[in-house]
Amino acid sequence: MFAVHLQGKQPPEVPWDARWLRWPDFWLPTDRVAARQLLGEAWARAATERVEIACGGGFGRTGTALACLAVLDGVPAGEAVAYVRAHYHRRAVETPWQRRYVRDFGTPPAG
Repeated sequence: MFAVHLQGKQPPEVPWDARWLRWPDFWLPTDRVAARQLLGEAWARAATERVEIACGGGFGRTGTALACLAVLDGVPAGEAVAYVRAHYHRRAVETPWQRRYVRDFGTPPAG
């Protein structure tokens, strides 16, 4: 099992492989490069093992991360929020900047 914890502060340790991504509630990851790498790792690992994506409430940060994973899996970035809302939870991706982050996630990073 592999877990990605999307929290504003470091979560307690767990007995399985887990990574922490600093991501304050209602906001965006503090390190976008690390976020892209970690979500890419989660997407790749999901092909062969169970992957957990979790935040405090389960809608905003988790929904945003799931929408980014959908983009990595081929869902067009402009449709990823609607896809996650239809298949995960209707309240997923809570803020306008989280929606914009998903849309921009579909654009490869410069450099």
